[in-house]
Amino acid sequence: MLRREFILTGLSLTLAALPVRAVTIEGSGPWADSGSGGDPDYSDYGAILSQGVRMGADGVARFDYAGADAGALERVVARLSAIDPRGLTPDAAFAYWANLYNAVTLLVVTRNWPVDSIRRIDGSLFSPGPWSEKRVRMAGTDLSLDDIEHEIMRPVFADPRVHYAVNCASIGCPNLRAEPWRAAGLEAALDAAARAYVNHPRGAAVGRDGLVVSSIYHWFDEDFGGTDAGVIAHLGRYADDPVIGAASRIADHRYDWSVNAV
Repeated sequence: MLRREFILTGLSLTLAALPVRAVTIEGSGPWADSGSGGDPDYSDYGAILSQGVRMGADGVARFDYAGADAGALERVVARLSAIDPRGLTPDAAFAYWANLYNAVTLLVVTRNWPVDSIRRIDGSLFSPGPWSEKRVRMAGTDLSLDDIEHEIMRPVFADPRVHYAVNCASIGCPNLRAEPWRAAGLEAALDAAARAYVNHPRGAAVGRDGLVVSSIYHWFDEDFGGTDAGVIAHLGRYADDPVIGAASRIADHRYDWSVNAV
C-alpha cells in the first residue's frame, strides 16, 4: 500500500507543503487514511481517454486535442471535483488525484487548442504555463494543478512514481494512459509506467558523453534520493539496460515541452 503522511488539526487537514506552502482542505477526518471507499465511476473519463489517446510508433502517447469534447471534459472535472477523496482508500485516493490532475490538464489544453506548448497557456515571463491558477474547487478549497501535484500527491504519498502518473501534456512527460488509474492493480500499473519511461530515450539514455536523463529527475531530485546516485539507483530498478543503473554520474538533463498532440 502506498505510504502517506497527514497532519490533522481540529477540523482542518493541512497537507505537508513542498516547498513553502500548504493546502488546507476543510472538514474533519483523516485524509486517505481510514477511508474504505473504492474507485469512483471513471467510465466517462475512460471513454475520453480510449477515444483520444494514440500510441505512436516512437513509444510516445499523444492525445487528440482537436477532436476532444471540451464540454465532456468539463463535466468529468466537475463530477470528480465534487468527490471528497478522504473517504477513499489510499490507493483509490492516489488514483483519484492522478485522474483529476490529468483530466484538468486535458481540459486546459483542449480549451486553448491549437497551441504548440502548454507553457504558452495562461503563462507569463516569470510563471509560464497554467499550473498555478486555481482550477477546481473541492471540499471548500480552490486547487491548482501545482497544488494537486506538489502540495498533495508528492508529500502525502511520498512515492516518486507520482511523476509517472501525472501528465503535463508534453512530449517529454511520461505517457498519458489510455485508461484511468484505478486502485486495483495500482502498484503494477505504476511500475509499468516507470519502466516504460525509463526505457524510453526521453527518460534515460546512454550517449557519447554519458548518461542523459529527463529533467524531471533534476527538477524533483529530492523525490529520487536528492543525488545523482539516488536518481541512478531509481533508474536501475526499472532499466532494461544495465549500463544505466551502473552509471557513476548524470552527464546531462533534457526535456521536450512540445505538446503531446496527435
